[in-house]
Amino acid sequence: MEHHKESKSIFNQITEINQKRKAAHEKLLALDSKVYKAFLAMEKAAYTKGALSRKVKELIAVGISVDIDCESCMQWHIEQAAKAGATQEELLEAIEVGIEMGGGPATVSARFALEVMEHANKK
Repeated sequence: MEHHKESKSIFNQITEINQKRKAAHEKLLALDSKVYKAFLAMEKAAYTKGALSRKVKELIAVGISVDIDCESCMQWHIEQAAKAGATQEELLEAIEVGIEMGGGPATVSARFALEVMEHANKK
C-alpha cells in the first residue's frame, strides 16, 4: 500500500510540474517575451539531430538535470529521452552519470581539505 501512495504522489508532482510549465509557457508567449522566444529557438537548435542524436542529447540533459537537482528538468528530459527512444537502462546510466558528476566536485574539495588537514597536523 505504501508503494501505491508513493506512486500517486510522484504522479501528482509530475502533473503539477507539467501544469506549471505549460502555464508559464503560455504566459511568457502572451507577454511576447523576446528572451523566452529566443530561449525556445535555442532549445530547438540544441536538440536538433546533428553529430549527436536527439536521444543522446536528451540523455546528456538528464545527467545534468540530476547534477543541478532540477526536478522540472529531470521530468521533462527523462520524458523527452524516452520519446526519442531511450531505454530504461540508458536512462539509468544517464542518471548515474549525473550522480557521479554531482560527487566529482566533492573529490576536488576533498583535495583541499586533505591539504588543510596535513597543515593542521604539522602545528
